[in-house]
Amino acid sequence: MPVTTVLVNYMLKRGPMCIWTRFPVISQRLSCQRKIGISITNTAFSVKGIGRAFFLLLKNKLLHRDYISGGGSTLTQQLVKNAYLSQEQTMTRKFKELFLAIQVENDYTKNEILTMYLNNAYFGNGVWGVQDASRKYFGENASQLSVPDSAVLAGMLTSPSAYNPIDHPKAAKWRRNVVLQLMVENHQLTQAQADYYKKTPIVVQDTYVRKDGYKYPYYFDAVIDEAISKYGLTESEIMNRGYRIYTNLNQSQQQQMQATFKNDSLFPANASDGTAVQAASIGVSPTTGGVTAVVGGRGQHVFRGYNRATQIKRQPGSTMKPLAVYTPALDPGYKFDSELVDKKKSYGSNHYTPKNYNNVYQGKVPMYEALAQSMNAPAVWLLNQIGVNRGYQSVKDFNIPVTKKDKNLALALGGLSSGVSPQQMAGAYTAFANGGKVLKPFYIRKIVDSTGKVVVDNTAKPDGRQIMPASVSKQMTSMMLGVFNNGTGADAKPYGYSVAGKTGSTEADDTGSSDATKDKWIIGYTPDLVVATWEGFDNTSRAHHLENLSGTGMGPLFRNEMQTMLPYTKDTSFDTKDAQTIVQNQQNSNESVWDTIQKKTEQYSNTIGQKAKDFINDANKWFE
Repeated sequence: MPVTTVLVNYMLKRGPMCIWTRFPVISQRLSCQRKIGISITNTAFSVKGIGRAFFLLLKNKLLHRDYISGGGSTLTQQLVKNAYLSQEQTMTRKFKELFLAIQVENDYTKNEILTMYLNNAYFGNGVWGVQDASRKYFGENASQLSVPDSAVLAGMLTSPSAYNPIDHPKAAKWRRNVVLQLMVENHQLTQAQADYYKKTPIVVQDTYVRKDGYKYPYYFDAVIDEAISKYGLTESEIMNRGYRIYTNLNQSQQQQMQATFKNDSLFPANASDGTAVQAASIGVSPTTGGVTAVVGGRGQHVFRGYNRATQIKRQPGSTMKPLAVYTPALDPGYKFDSELVDKKKSYGSNHYTPKNYNNVYQGKVPMYEALAQSMNAPAVWLLNQIGVNRGYQSVKDFNIPVTKKDKNLALALGGLSSGVSPQQMAGAYTAFANGGKVLKPFYIRKIVDSTGKVVVDNTAKPDGRQIMPASVSKQMTSMMLGVFNNGTGADAKPYGYSVAGKTGSTEADDTGSSDATKDKWIIGYTPDLVVATWEGFDNTSRAHHLENLSGTGMGPLFRNEMQTMLPYTKDTSFDTKDAQTIVQNQQNSNESVWDTIQKKTEQYSNTIGQKAKDFINDANKWFE
C-alpha cells in the first residue's frame, strides 16, 4: 500500500453526545461565564464583537491579509461554529455563524444551548464533552462534581491543554481559583465559601474508558507533538480549528507493527512482580525521512502519554559501532577486510580495558567479522587508531546528540553521557540505506488550515546531508549484511529478505548477574525501510532486567516486524553482497587464476619437453 494521507480530523474520536443534567458552576447563572471566556448574552451574537470583527477585517485588508483575526463569539456562536461550520477566519463564515446562531436561539433555550456546547467542548487529553471530562479528571459523573472540581472544568474551556489538572496541576488550580472568585462577583458564592474552596486540593482520578480508541494511537500522538514543537500550534488549535494534517503514515506497516506488539509470545516473560518488559519500534523511509510506522510501548495507551520510540534516552550499545568506528575508519584508508587487532588491551591513564562478550580473542580479525560478531576489543582498538576526535565527529554527523563528555574510547561501545531514542537511531541509519545521505525522521508532510491555505509544506524533495561517500556506505552495508546472515542478528533475519544492520545491548550494573542486560537493540534496513527496535524495562533493577548480554533474544520480535512490514515496500535489492561472500569469491577467483597458471605451465612444459624429444630423435636419425 502506498504512503497514505491521514487527516487528523479523521482520526479524532469524539466523546458521546450524552444528556447533561447538572453542572454546578455553570448552570446557576449563565451570564457569569462571560468573564471566563464564554459569552452567553440575551441575543445570539455580540454587537461589540461583530464590530470588532469588522475593524480587524479592515486592518487585515490594509495589511494584505485574507482573514480576520477575531470577532464576536458568544457561546451560541461558538456552538454553531464547532457543530456546523468550518474554522475559516473570514467575514463570510462570520455572517453564516451569526444567522445560524439567531436560528439556534429561536429554537433552543439557554440551558439547552449550554448543554449542547458542553457536550461538544474539548477538554484536553483527547476528551470531548463534560461527562467524559468529569470521568477523565475526577472519576465521577458531571452531575456529581463538587463546586471546586466543576470550577476546574469551567476554567479549562479557554485553554484545555494549559489548564488541565493532569499535565498542569498548578495552572489548573490557579485557573480554578479565578473561576471561584468570578462566582463571588456574580453572587453565586460568598467570599467565605470561595476562600474555603480555594484551599481545597485538586485530586485527580481517571476512570475514563475510551469507547472508540484512536486507530493508530502512537502515530497520532507523534503527529500532535511535532505540530506543537516544530510548528507552534497548540493541542486545542489542532483539535478544534479545522486543520488538515497530511502525514507519512503507511497504514499497512503501522497495522503490522501494532499487531506484532500485541503478540505477547514475542516478548520475554514479565518480572516476578508482574512488571512487563517494555519495547518501542519505529519505521522510517530512508529516501524521504518520513516515519511510516511507530509504536511507543506495550500495554494500555494513554493519550499523548510516554512514547518510548521518540522520548527514551537509553545507551545504544554496539549499534553505535558503525557510526563511531567503522564508518570513519573506511574513509581514511581502511577496507572492509582490513585486519584489526583482537587482543585484550588497556588504554590511557585510567587503563580502560574493553572485553569481548565471550572473553575469547583471536589476535587478528578482519573488520567485517569484527562487526558481524560484535567484537568489542577490535572496535576500541580501531577507534584508538583513527583517533577519538574522528569518531566523535562522525557520530555528530549522524545527528546523534553527544557532548564533550562522550569524547573517549567508550564511545566505540555506545557509552554516552545521555542516551538516544529509537527515532534518532533510525534516522542515523538512513545514511547507510541512502547512499551516504542522512535524513531526520519526520511525520507531517503538509498542514492546511480551515481556509485551504497551506501553512506547512514538506512535500518537496527531502533535504538530507551527505555525510559519507556512496562507496563507504556500500562497504558498510556489505559488512552489516553479515550481521543478519551469520552474525549476532542471524535469528532476527526475515525469511526471503536481505537485511543489513546491527544489534546492540548494554550491561545492567548492580544486579548480581554477569549476564544482566539493561537495553537490547536491533536496527535493520533495506533500501526502502529502516526499523529500529528497543527492548528493556523502564526502570532497571535486580528484579527488573533482561538476560543474555550477547544482544540476541529479541530476534523473533524484530524478525516478525520486518517479515510483515517489508511486503508493503518496493522490495528494492541491495547493490552489494555481504562482505564475507565477497571475500570468499575473491579467494576462489584467485585460486582459480593460480590453477589456470599451473595448468598452462604444465602444458607448456609438456609441449616443450615433447619438442625437445622430437628434436633429439630427429638429430639421431640425421647422424645415423
